[in-house]
Amino acid sequence: MKNFSVKTIVAIGIGAALFFVLGRFVSIPSPVPNVTICVQYGLLAFMSVVFGPIAGALIGFIGHTLIDFSYGWGIWWSWVIASGVFGLLMGCAGNMLKVNQGEMGKKGLIKFNIAQLIVHAVCWIVVANVLDVLMYSEPLNKILVQSFFSTASNVITTAIVGSLLCVAYAATKTKAGSLTKE
Repeated sequence: MKNFSVKTIVAIGIGAALFFVLGRFVSIPSPVPNVTICVQYGLLAFMSVVFGPIAGALIGFIGHTLIDFSYGWGIWWSWVIASGVFGLLMGCAGNMLKVNQGEMGKKGLIKFNIAQLIVHAVCWIVVANVLDVLMYSEPLNKILVQSFFSTASNVITTAIVGSLLCVAYAATKTKAGSLTKE
């Protein structure tokens, strides 16, 4: 909580708004009913790594709520919660990355992408499915197809969008010791 500053609060607002815009207007239709190919999870992963788990959870939760609300079919809370959990877990995983210190080399990209793969699997295959069954009594065969497709497509889009954002952001940061004489 020590990093919960005005900057973080502004990042939550901007992040949730960008998450909404990307999820509502840049999503790609998929062959699986009620599922789109989403680019906003790359942004969410990046924002979570930079601003931490609480900011990531709030960005995902608020942004996904706004997306569902804007479509008019009602808010699908199981997936909204899964988006919040994704932001939370990616923020925790961000502690092993040094993006804020200007380091996002090959090792950092590998760590980022292993983390996002695991976190997507946990969120969409476990959290969303369990909540779909408990909250909405959804048939397991339907939600398994949706969750596996969502996991695969989110991993791919996050690998592209999230990796690019992390590398670009790290490049703007001054590396520790880069201004000292040798």
